[in-house]
Amino acid sequence: MDAAQQEATARARELQRSWYGEPLGALFRRLIDDLGLNQARLAAILGLSAPMLSQLMSGQRAKIGNPAVVQRVQALQELAGQVADGSVSAVEAADRMEEIKKSQGGSVLTASGQSPVGSGAPTVRRVVREIQSLLRSVAAAGDIIDAADSLAPAHPELAEFLRVYGAGRTAEAVAHYESHQS
Repeated sequence: MDAAQQEATARARELQRSWYGEPLGALFRRLIDDLGLNQARLAAILGLSAPMLSQLMSGQRAKIGNPAVVQRVQALQELAGQVADGSVSAVEAADRMEEIKKSQGGSVLTASGQSPVGSGAPTVRRVVREIQSLLRSVAAAGDIIDAADSLAPAHPELAEFLRVYGAGRTAEAVAHYESHQS
C-alpha cells in the first residue's frame, strides 16, 4: 500500500470513528467474536456483499450507504451485549439474527438527527456498552488495567471504573452502573 492509500485508509477510519463511534473493522470484529460469526455470515445478516464488508473493515470504504444496514448493525450490537451479559442464549441469538437479517430498517435519524428511530430512552446495557466501546477504542484492555493500577493509590474509584468498563464483562459493568445511580 502506498502513502496515498495509507492516508486515505486512515482518513476513512477517522470518518468511521466520528460516524459510528469507532472504526468499522473493530466494531465488526467484535460482533464476529461476540456472536460467533464469520465475515461471510455477518455480511449476509447485514445485507452487504462480502467484498463490501471487507472494504468497510479495511478502511477502503468509509460509509455504510444503506440506512437499513446501519440499523442492523445497531441491532447486532445490542444483541451482542445481551449475549455477553447472559440475558440471551445462543439459540435465542441465532433466531434474533435471522429476524435482524430480514428487517427492512427505515429512517435512521430522528428529527433532531441524534438517535435511531424507536430507540426511546437508552437502556442501561446500551449506555454501558457505549462506555465500554469508547474506552476500548482508545486503548487495549491491558493498557487500561495498567492505567487503573497507576491511578489506584490516589484515585481508587476511578481505577475501579477503568477496570470494570475498560476490561470487565458487560454484566459487571451493568451492575457497577446500577449501583452508582442515585
